[in-house]
Amino acid sequence: MAQVTIGVTLPLTGPASGLGIPMNNQFKQWPETIGGQKVRLVILDDATDPTAGVRNARRFVTDEKVDLIIGSAATPVAIAVADVAAESRTPQLMASPAQLPPGKDTWSFRLPQSNAVMAHAIVEHMKKEGIKTVGFLGYTDAYGEGWLTDFKPLAEKAGIKLVAAERFARTDTSVTGQALKLTQANPDAMLIVASGSGAAMPHKAMVERGFKGKIYQTHAAATRDLMRVGGKDVEGAFVVSGPVIAPEQLPDNHPSKQRALDFVQSYEKANGAGSRNQFAGHAYDARILLEKAIPVALQKGKPGTPEFRSALRDAFENMGRTVVSHGVLNWTKDDHWGFTNESPVIVKVVNGDWQVQK
Repeated sequence: MAQVTIGVTLPLTGPASGLGIPMNNQFKQWPETIGGQKVRLVILDDATDPTAGVRNARRFVTDEKVDLIIGSAATPVAIAVADVAAESRTPQLMASPAQLPPGKDTWSFRLPQSNAVMAHAIVEHMKKEGIKTVGFLGYTDAYGEGWLTDFKPLAEKAGIKLVAAERFARTDTSVTGQALKLTQANPDAMLIVASGSGAAMPHKAMVERGFKGKIYQTHAAATRDLMRVGGKDVEGAFVVSGPVIAPEQLPDNHPSKQRALDFVQSYEKANGAGSRNQFAGHAYDARILLEKAIPVALQKGKPGTPEFRSALRDAFENMGRTVVSHGVLNWTKDDHWGFTNESPVIVKVVNGDWQVQK
């Protein structure tokens, strides 16, 4: 039986390692066969570095002859890998909400919800909270700028004015100057755009500068690292997330409740209570999607051939509404994002734990 080979590039070290390590933990739980076919995973560390990600991707397509690339969880790396995926005509499941220019994502699909879908949930919550002005503190890279591009028009349409925007690099160890300027602008709320443990530092800086407004974080910050590093300073934070981090609190009619519970139970059995993580959830969802896509692709070609790779891509585009642990996904030829506005939840940090907001 020919096996399906999958190349996985993850930030197992570097600033985004808090995203890559949980995904790797979930990949360790994958079965040997998916969709009736043997599956071989080749997992490499990209160290949160686009150059290393490209090197991994080139190795996947030339040496390993992979049928699919998964990764990276770091946005700048995922974008760099997308070029290799397109050039080699190999489907890619990005583990990041990476934005690509029109026509550049023919071979790339996203496992996370788009920033626009998540920004919609944050703006709706801000409206309910009566927020009129907001400040922005985010990464200088593609993740930060992508969020600003999607969030600003939605906020303005809702009557929420962006009064100040400051940026910082993933590698920065302090944002004191930026926090000072934002505190002086005195918005009702702050949107911080950062990931994993790196999201705690700017949050703490705002609190230390005396900011008293509400602080929101994006889905890249929906990890335990935020609470571990942020401690009492992140209490009361609002974080937008997929359903996977608190499925027990979801209403029974939420489409993803059962999938998310299945993920949490199996993941925490292997990795310990409270270890659930939405990036691990993306790795779980990739398996659900492959269960559906591999049997369809096998009708057109054998693993290891261009025909199979092309058929796998087509199967993703045509699989229709699919419930995963992160929400409801419906990729189409014109939409390689797929998540609907019913997918995100807003959670609040209460006593060092997540509390789903109704």
